[in-house]
Amino acid sequence: MGKRSCIFIICFFLVFSATALSACGGSRNDDSRPASGIIDNIKTGEKPTVADDPETPDRDNTPSVLETTADGIDAFDGNGASVDFSNAGDGYIMAKYEGDNPKIKIQITRTGGSTYTYGVEPGGPFVGFPLSEGGGSYSVAMFLNIEGDKYSQACAQEIKADMADEFAPFIRPNQYSNYTASTHAVAKAESIAQGCKSDLKVIEGLFIYVTGNVSYDYNKAATVQPGYIPDIDDTLSTGKGICFDYASLMACMLRTQRIPCKLEVGYAGDAYHAWISVHVEGIGWVANMIQFNDDKWTLMDPTFAAGGDTSDPNLVGDGENYNPVYYY
Repeated sequence: MGKRSCIFIICFFLVFSATALSACGGSRNDDSRPASGIIDNIKTGEKPTVADDPETPDRDNTPSVLETTADGIDAFDGNGASVDFSNAGDGYIMAKYEGDNPKIKIQITRTGGSTYTYGVEPGGPFVGFPLSEGGGSYSVAMFLNIEGDKYSQACAQEIKADMADEFAPFIRPNQYSNYTASTHAVAKAESIAQGCKSDLKVIEGLFIYVTGNVSYDYNKAATVQPGYIPDIDDTLSTGKGICFDYASLMACMLRTQRIPCKLEVGYAGDAYHAWISVHVEGIGWVANMIQFNDDKWTLMDPTFAAGGDTSDPNLVGDGENYNPVYYY
């Protein structure tokens, strides 16, 4: 694979089939902004540049692991498929399938918004799925494979998510960044955050650690199968991954340090790609900040990118070439 083509292509679940429901794209958040003036052009191995006031007390780096649960208060099921939406107000639902069909999908559609389609592992436990578009009404449906790309509905229901916290979907684990208190990456993030005085310092420290310890896996990129789900601790222990793995690992580390993080999937130019955005208190959502490309990462300020400080300025441009479609 060439440098541009080896950006991980997520080909699963974007098109259901001509005879079934199809996923539709979202749009760029209006409150997202570039990182200009916040963090400038940090490269792997360079000296950290985020200054801390020595008089400022150390930040609390105790992990916050808000695990997802299926409480059985609000739920529906049918044909072996089960959905628990007891915690929709906390930005997620849970789903599982206990039948013998090998291919199951769940679709989550916010009224007037986008459709998110995921695979569900047969016979597995409940898994969390984010209500990525915030509070409101959602249509949730599970489908069983008939043949080829044809699916039949197993169960469906309209649900309401009254979210008091706008960050709720982006501070918890989900299928694509799945972790618990015992996940090794949680403890690693705590160690890296030790002595940091600000969220920005934590972001920088995590970035420098991961970029120095995880390399791009070209073989995996060339052989990855549809339906691939990142394994956070495998990425951490092997020191290898594709862009989806990088994003999943960083989302886990940031979220468990109480820093809201969106794992974003969309287009970098014309290539399908994964990256993250983070929310910094007093600043807001910082978009196009950390990009995962090929065998290295760039902590990207679009201003610097336009001046040629990234490996592929044609992809980066002024940041507008990065267009998220889905948020997890």
